[in-house]
Amino acid sequence: MSVPHLSPHPRARQPVTVDAELHMTVPGPHQFVIEDWADRVFGQSWMSMNGNPAALIYAMRSATAGLPMDDEVVYGKSLSGRGHLVHVREIGGAQ
Repeated sequence: MSVPHLSPHPRARQPVTVDAELHMTVPGPHQFVIEDWADRVFGQSWMSMNGNPAALIYAMRSATAGLPMDDEVVYGKSLSGRGHLVHVREIGGAQ
């Protein structure tokens, strides 16, 4: 597992565009507001969040999308108000 993030994500509290299918059925792009790194929001890696719906959906989506198994993952909300985990590679204009 990765080292926990000590500082907020540089784009925390900012709207971004996410190219992924957040619900595995609704294709992107989606407007999304980053809350922060997932490990800072939840106090642990998304890989350790057994039973958390956002983590379960992200695990399935990341496996089919070929995303890396790391903690370069943010938590935020789509315009629908649903919380999601998104890998930084899925963010438009990602750094």
